[in-house]
Amino acid sequence: MELRNRWVHFKVRDVHVPDPVKVLIELYGDHILQGYVKDITEKGGQPYAIVEVEGIATPMVVGVDDFLGVL
Repeated sequence: MELRNRWVHFKVRDVHVPDPVKVLIELYGDHILQGYVKDITEKGGQPYAIVEVEGIATPMVVGVDDFLGVL
């Protein structure tokens, strides 16, 4: 089958170049997430929150100063 000039489907995890993280940042880097703060920590005098986001297994660490809003 000739693949040139054809549309194809594939998973982000199967991308070799560029780094799949770069692909995700370009696609979704400006999307806004909502999560639940489980804990606050500090590194270098800066406060960080441990945030659980529904649908994502691993908690995220986010700088408190980067929050866009608090509900």
